[in-house]
Amino acid sequence: MSQNQSASLFKAAKKVIPGGVNSPVRAFKGVGGDPLFIQSADGPYIFSADGDRYIDYIGSWGPMILGHRHPAVIQAVSQAVERGLSFGAPCEDELRLAELVVSMVPSIEQVRMVNSGTEAVMSALRLARGFTGRNKIIKFAGCYHGHADYLLVAAGSGAMTHGVPSSPGVTDANAADTLIASFNDLESVSKHFECYPNDIAAIVIEPVAGNMGVILPEPGFLEGLRRLCTEHGALLVADEVMTGFRVAAGGACEHYGIDADLVTLGKIIGGGLPVGAFGGRSEIMQQLSPQGPVYQAGTLSGNPISMAAGIATLSVLKENPDCYARLAKATDFMVEGLRDLAKMHKLPLVVNAATGMLSFFVTDRETVSSFDDVCSSNTETFSTIFHGLLKEGVMIAPSAYEAAFVSLTHDESVLKTTLSAFDKVFASVP
Repeated sequence: MSQNQSASLFKAAKKVIPGGVNSPVRAFKGVGGDPLFIQSADGPYIFSADGDRYIDYIGSWGPMILGHRHPAVIQAVSQAVERGLSFGAPCEDELRLAELVVSMVPSIEQVRMVNSGTEAVMSALRLARGFTGRNKIIKFAGCYHGHADYLLVAAGSGAMTHGVPSSPGVTDANAADTLIASFNDLESVSKHFECYPNDIAAIVIEPVAGNMGVILPEPGFLEGLRRLCTEHGALLVADEVMTGFRVAAGGACEHYGIDADLVTLGKIIGGGLPVGAFGGRSEIMQQLSPQGPVYQAGTLSGNPISMAAGIATLSVLKENPDCYARLAKATDFMVEGLRDLAKMHKLPLVVNAATGMLSFFVTDRETVSSFDDVCSSNTETFSTIFHGLLKEGVMIAPSAYEAAFVSLTHDESVLKTTLSAFDKVFASVP
C-alpha cells in the first residue's frame, strides 16, 4: 500500500500545525510511524488520501454509531445548511434535541448544549462546585475528562493522592483541588471523604472507562460511589461523553441502574459534528446563568448544524430499539473471535468490552480492571499488531490505551474480514 500522499501531507502539515496534527494521538507517536490522512468515509470504511480502504474501528472516537455518512444524518445536515450555518440565537432544533436527550437519559431532567466533551465536563464540575459551595473533586487515575487544567493531572505519591500537573502550563494551584482515586477501588475514594468530609463537591467518573482502554466497573463499585456521594453531600458526575447513547439508549448509567446527579455527553449527540452537553436534576441545572448564578456561555452552543445531526442520530436510535441488541451481538462476535484467536496463537491477551466498544491488552494478567493493570500491557506488541492490521486494511486507534468502536454498519461480513486480519497478524507476532 502506498502512503506517499499521506507522507507528503504530513510533511507539509508539520510546517504550519504543531506536530502536524490537531489532536496528539493522531500523530501515531504511541505506535510509531506517520499518520494516515483520511479523504472520505462511508459505512464501516474510511479511505486514505493514498487511495486505500480500511475497516474503521476508530469511528471518529465514538460518535459514528450509525456508521459514516448515514443517509438520515446527511439529509438533516444538508437541509440545515440551507437555513444558515450559525445564528447565535435560540433555534427550534435546540429544543428538539434537548427533548430527545431528556426523554432518553433517565438522570437528565434539563440539559445545556455546549461545543465539546471537554467543555461539558468543565462546565458540569463548575456547576457542581457552585451548587455545593465546595472546591475539591475526585477523579480516577486513567480516566480522561478533557483538557481543562484541573483535570490534566496525574496521581501523586502515597495512599492519599492529590493531583499533580501532568502537562506544562498546568499550575500546582489548578491541580491542588483534584484528588486522585483508583478505579474499582472504593476504599481509595472513602479515604478522601474521611480526610475532607465537607470539602468535596463531586466525584467525576467514566462509568465505563474508555480512555485507558475499556475498563468495566466491578459489581458494587458504581453503587458505592452513589452511596458515598449521598452520605457526604457530594454530587456524582457521570462522564458519558464516550458511553452516552452507545452502551445503551440511556447510556452506562441506565445500563447499570445508577442515578447520577449530572451527566456529560458528547460525540454521538452531534452525529459526528462538534457538540457536547451536560444535564441533570432540575434543581442543580437551574443554578446555571441566566436563571442562576453559575456562569456558562458559548456563542456556538446549540449550533443549528450540529443540532440537526444530533436529532437525526438520536431519532434513528430511539426509533429502532433493536439496534442495541444488534450492536451487542456484533461486539460479542468480535470479543469471542479475538479471544479464540489469541488462545490459538498462544498470545497473552485480555479483551474487555461494553456494547459497541472494546479493547484488548497484551498482558499476562488474567483480568484488566484498573489503571495499574492497564500499565502492565505490552505496548511494543500492540504497535506490531497495529501496523500489521493496517497492512491488512483494518484501522484501530493508534494507542494501546484507547477503545475500538463498533458501528451498526459493521455487519457479519465486515467482522469476519476483521477477524481474518487479526488471525494473520497474530500469527506473525513473535
